[in-house]
Amino acid sequence: MTKPTRADTPEGERGAAVAESAMIMALLAILFAAIMQFGVVIYTYNAMVDAASAGARHASLADRSAQDGAERAKSLMTSAVPRSQDLDVSTSISSGDGGAEMVTVIVRHQLPMVGFISGPVILEATGHAYRYQ
Repeated sequence: MTKPTRADTPEGERGAAVAESAMIMALLAILFAAIMQFGVVIYTYNAMVDAASAGARHASLADRSAQDGAERAKSLMTSAVPRSQDLDVSTSISSGDGGAEMVTVIVRHQLPMVGFISGPVILEATGHAYRYQ
């Protein structure tokens, strides 16, 4: 059996490998960008959960207020996630089980759509901690 040569390929199929590889590379680039963007979304959400939990724990200390917890959550988010200066942090103190006070910190931030550029969808993460007396 002889190896096929260029003369053996039909005239209409010359250069097809170049076109096919260009289409496959474009598809792989889009797939890679989608996977990277999914990672950015997961990272942002995990940072929000961590900031809400840390803010609630900070506000639950005996010498701290709910506002201190909100400031802690904001500082953690701005240091962890780019473009998070416009995030919304709210806190509340409610009575929990057995009369103990529970601090709740809610962090709201826009979902990153392209890289860390925010889109119209809002993500929300909540952190809870019992207040020390």
